[in-house]
Amino acid sequence: MMDYLYDGTFEGLLTCVHMHYYNDRADGIFTEDSYQMNLLGGFCQVETDRDKADTVYRAVEEKIGHFALRCVYKVFLSSAADKEMRILKYLVMGFKVGPKINLMHGNDVVIGVQEIVHKIGRETERMVQFVRFSELEGGVLYAQIEPDHDVTELLAGHFTDRYKNERIIIHDVSRNKALFAFRKEWYIADMHIDEIPDFTDDEREYRRLWKNYFDNIAIKQRINPNCQRNFVPMRYRKHLVEFGGEM
Repeated sequence: MMDYLYDGTFEGLLTCVHMHYYNDRADGIFTEDSYQMNLLGGFCQVETDRDKADTVYRAVEEKIGHFALRCVYKVFLSSAADKEMRILKYLVMGFKVGPKINLMHGNDVVIGVQEIVHKIGRETERMVQFVRFSELEGGVLYAQIEPDHDVTELLAGHFTDRYKNERIIIHDVSRNKALFAFRKEWYIADMHIDEIPDFTDDEREYRRLWKNYFDNIAIKQRINPNCQRNFVPMRYRKHLVEFGGEM
């Protein structure tokens, strides 16, 4: 049994799955920067091998199915502390039973994956609702988000279709990465908060007008903070202009 340490990439994780089958069985899989030394067992730093990762990727798709592969990737995008071992246990079972694993809703291993997939789906929907774009100098539409999970790339399909002819940036400021898109082409790249251009003058005026409208349209006697929190959770308000969000 061995603890495997990887670089935090999906290819690195799949390399660890390959090592589990063709080297020592994995007792645990951890990112290199999160690992705490286990005095009772050994560990191995795994160098990402794209050939091994591709082998596992194809095996999952062929033997368990594309749906299972998507579930595994969504779990990888989560912030769950034990996501790597949830994925490994799910794949080990999937290689034994095949596509019917997706119907084993009462199995603890499958439940552990489905719970996270549901959370990822829910947060992706919330991000679609709460992303607010502002116009930066140069005509770029820019939005900041701070999701609990790493869902930025899951937003690409919706926003590249909705803003086909606009240059957009959706910036996950908590992870220093962003989605860059234009004309249905998109990519993910590193981005830091100090790289953001200024707002246009028109944008500043629009933000002022929208905040003023939001403050004045409300009927004070009918304000219901509890109901409002149900529709717009507190953790999403930081980047919403109507709630005083600033960049």
